[in-house]
Amino acid sequence: MNKSIDELIESLNSDDEFIIEQSMGMLEMQADEAIDPLISALSSRKKNIKINAAKLLGLMGNPKAIDALIVTLRDNNKLVRREASTALSRLGDDAVDPLIGILEDEDWRVRGAAAWALGSLNNEKAIEPLEALLEDESAFVSSGAKNAISNIKKGE
Repeated sequence: MNKSIDELIESLNSDDEFIIEQSMGMLEMQADEAIDPLISALSSRKKNIKINAAKLLGLMGNPKAIDALIVTLRDNNKLVRREASTALSRLGDDAVDPLIGILEDEDWRVRGAAAWALGSLNNEKAIEPLEALLEDESAFVSSGAKNAISNIKKGE
């Protein structure tokens, strides 16, 4: 029996790891049709759906997901925010400007997630905006900025 994309997304909330892995594989194979429903799934009330949707969007590498993943950095759940940040770090240069754009966000969790993601993107354009965060009141943000700058300079 073939499941619809919506049914596959709903199974991302399963307690069975095998079902989750199988659903993720099927969604990845249908990336073109699944991208919009996965972006919508980032707004789910179910933490596991959001985490797995963010993971898949990062693996798919479609820049269409960037704005929704940026919004997801504001999620109340730490694991959801972490997966959104990781997904953004996989989206390459297309994610650099949107991430730089939120380095001045009022929420330290958003600034920190953006800094950590930028560290994986190795784009020199981010160094100067990250340097402004080295004295941030949040240790998470300042250490993320320091780490990111170091990673970017190593990659030069």
